[in-house]
Amino acid sequence: MSISTSDTKGPPIAMSDDIEIELVVITMTFDANQRQADNEELLAILSKYIVLTRMADGCRNVDLCSSITTPGRHLVIQKWDSGQMQRQHFDSPLMVEMATSCSAVLASAPEIDMWEGTSAHDLR
Repeated sequence: MSISTSDTKGPPIAMSDDIEIELVVITMTFDANQRQADNEELLAILSKYIVLTRMADGCRNVDLCSSITTPGRHLVIQKWDSGQMQRQHFDSPLMVEMATSCSAVLASAPEIDMWEGTSAHDLR
């Protein structure tokens, strides 16, 4: 069995139970306003989003990283079973709530990118 989408490229990744899926990786970079309070609020919003997104259908993992070299910059890294699952999530109330909640504390719009999981895999 293979789950695929027309706009996601790359070879399917074999799972241990013989189901093949395509791995889609999304990165979202957020830069908080200069105020410390805005950075703390952004971290709270993103932390809640991370916990709830990990429970979403098709989500393999979500991580939140904070820059050491650029204070107030945060990176969300997501792994999805397919492009279709990722798109469903981006249209979900959870994603809309996160985007709406953090808009007042951001210095600029987040940078969002989609990556092919060329050698990405889960350590299971």
